Amino acid sequence: MLWTDGAARGNPGPAGAGVMLKTEAGEVLAAEGQFLGHTTNNVAEYKALLLGLERALALGVKRLEVRADSELLIKQLKGEYRVKNAGLRPLYEQALTLLRRFEDARLEHVRREHNVEADRLANEGIDRGK
Repeated sequence: MLWTDGAARGNPGPAGAGVMLKTEAGEVLAAEGQFLGHTTNNVAEYKALLLGLERALALGVKRLEVRADSELLIKQLKGEYRVKNAGLRPLYEQALTLLRRFEDARLEHVRREHNVEADRLANEGIDRGK
């Protein structure tokens, strides 16, 4: 299971990506917070997803359940919302390309309070960049 979160302090502002990849049994395979520089929250959400997908592929994960608290991100990737922002389009396309590399990839929107580990890692990424 892949948990991702992007955060920006200000919108745009200093931003970070957080990724937590776990097995079904709860074993942590990867946990990372990364500073993204100055960007928007939506870009940070996509970059967090891309980071997590790349980590999962590098570890040989074949089936993946992605959980994120960004309704926009999940609904765009599921085709429920259009990608109107030109700045998000390349990130969206890259995410779809990576998702296709898994045998099975499922996307689920979760409430923010259920995504605390990825949120913490995203904020740690911002703090490291200061």
